[in-house]
Amino acid sequence: MPGDSIGKMFKISVWGESHGPSIGVVVEGCPPDIELDLNKIREELSRRKPGKNKFVSARKEEDRFEILSGLFNGKTTGTPISVVIKNEGLKKENYEELAKIFRPAHADFTYHAKYGVRDYYGGGRSSARLTAPVVAAGAIARQILSRELGIEITAYVKKIGGIESNISYDKVQQSDLSESLISFPEKDREEEILKLLEKLREEGNSVGGIVECVVKNVPAGFGEPLFDKLDADLAKAMVGLNAVKGFETGNGFSCVELSGKENNDEFTMENGKMVTRTNRSGGILGGISNGMPIVFRVAFKATPSISQKQNTVDIDGKEKEIEIKGDHDVCVAIRAVPVVEALSAIVICDHYLRYRGQCGIK
Repeated sequence: MPGDSIGKMFKISVWGESHGPSIGVVVEGCPPDIELDLNKIREELSRRKPGKNKFVSARKEEDRFEILSGLFNGKTTGTPISVVIKNEGLKKENYEELAKIFRPAHADFTYHAKYGVRDYYGGGRSSARLTAPVVAAGAIARQILSRELGIEITAYVKKIGGIESNISYDKVQQSDLSESLISFPEKDREEEILKLLEKLREEGNSVGGIVECVVKNVPAGFGEPLFDKLDADLAKAMVGLNAVKGFETGNGFSCVELSGKENNDEFTMENGKMVTRTNRSGGILGGISNGMPIVFRVAFKATPSISQKQNTVDIDGKEKEIEIKGDHDVCVAIRAVPVVEALSAIVICDHYLRYRGQCGIK
């Protein structure tokens, strides 16, 4: 099935299904002689895994991984790195009744329409379970970017439902995020969100959210003209995530309210380096990084798996009533935070290697 890969110089290909024996990723283009810290991969997978609190999926997965190729004596060899993660928390009995019925707002119908067959156990290929190997690949990309360029990537929940953090991206503290149950940077408003999530959980309902991501220390020059623009590739990666319905960089859609004078970022010199006085463009101009922090936001719809009764249609065209079993994420944006970071690392690492190959190190 096409569409399983992303990247050109740093390319990842994801395989597997939600309730198959295992899932995994093949990473191509990783430079040789890089000492990989496997604990950092474990840490990233732990941030994403389900079952951590009552507001996320209760599926029990340890996300133990094994690297089958591409490493020798703890260092990358420059050949493909194959990572395997075993599926453990399988509950196929929860999905038997879905064999001939299409869940509202899921990919059940569209997969059936395209292929004429679908894996109905946990959504099969369309499951968010497939973000685990993405996070593993992103942890490899992050180590390359951190060691060679000092690049830092931080994502967090910006908004859930109608409750939004008013803290500017440059004021977000990692300590605040690590103390938060939901990766929300504003302590004063977190309790308000937790009350909303608890109410929805008790009702068997869900809510959407926005994840904001900030990438610091990206040099000017990453990105390509026209169709391989850095922001275009970030957008493609993010919109490829489960439940994503929107993407914006910098001021995003709010730029339509500003005049050119208000929206333009004026250039100035700071410590011998050209910078902009503001960062309304989100660190990207003409599809190429300008050296300022890259800032973007990703909008996630409400988790479609809810335990309330809904109307739908089965495979024979008969109208049915459905009530989805199991404990699902009340807000999918919460667990999406490390996935957004991982995909950011993958895209930026790909453009870093393209830049290095075309322009050399400056």
